[in-house]
Amino acid sequence: MKKTPLQMKLVPYTINSIIDQANETPKGVSLIQAPVIWEESNQGEDIVIAVIDTGVNIDHPDLKDQIIGGRNFTTDYNGDPDAFEDNNGHGTHVSGTIAASLNKNGVVGVAPKAKLLCLKVLTGEGSGNYDWIIDAINYAVDWRGPQNQRVRVISMSLGGPEDVPELHKAIQNAVNKDVSVVVAAGNEGDDREDTFEYSYPGSYNEVIQVGAVSNDLTLAPFTNTNTEVDLVAPGVEVVSAYLDHKYAALSGTSMATPHVAGAIALLINLCEKQFDRSLIEAEIYAQLIRRTLPLGNRKSSEGNGFLLLNLVEKIYEIINVARFHVTDNQN
Repeated sequence: MKKTPLQMKLVPYTINSIIDQANETPKGVSLIQAPVIWEESNQGEDIVIAVIDTGVNIDHPDLKDQIIGGRNFTTDYNGDPDAFEDNNGHGTHVSGTIAASLNKNGVVGVAPKAKLLCLKVLTGEGSGNYDWIIDAINYAVDWRGPQNQRVRVISMSLGGPEDVPELHKAIQNAVNKDVSVVVAAGNEGDDREDTFEYSYPGSYNEVIQVGAVSNDLTLAPFTNTNTEVDLVAPGVEVVSAYLDHKYAALSGTSMATPHVAGAIALLINLCEKQFDRSLIEAEIYAQLIRRTLPLGNRKSSEGNGFLLLNLVEKIYEIINVARFHVTDNQN
């Protein structure tokens, strides 16, 4: 008897509203202080992020200039590998939070000069075979751009209950080749910090697992809690690009994940400039975690805390003020 392929699905999310037009810096982008480090990080320029999702609205005005490539791994569009148009909406929304361009219209992403490699692994119904996702991860790691660019970050807002060794191996290979893998924690949370919910690939130690908070920095009731959460980011009523050139406000850990993926693009540029060399994945992770602020929840809920990209600079300011007062008092 033929074995049915294991299925992975989109992390469930809520559509709060669909908007015809927008002209704003989304609240989440401002909350994590991305614009504060845009100048030093060149807005993520030249960093390629692979979005492994439902595809992308290819000609969306906020995204069309950000797409460096794409591929379809699903059976949608008769399995045409070149047909990676989004027929769900989720992948477009995630892509917009990562890298929507700063064009004075629509919305802007966390890293508005980063490039997107859009890999469609989930159908319009939001489900896909594990094999498709494994193949997409391997494709992202091996991909090279027209100027020999490589993928530095993978963003995956998807999950399933099964721990599949081949999936784990593909992720380990990506991380070993210095690709940061950012994954949603999942939305099976029961609003209790003392019960754990696990989803894969989010629960693998090698990934950067992202939970969600609301815009007032309270823990989202739906966010999964478990021993592998790394940090939290905005995930409630996040405004981003959507199908048919529109915009939408969505909620879920799916929406928190791209904030972190885009932030890593900024940090790669910022920190490699400071260190004057390439950084390995573990070093990029360390720089990310340096910029988290504990919110007072359990570590299993918020990990290291809330992403705050200007935190290091704020600490320097405090130290310099303290030094000034010490010197002033001595004089």
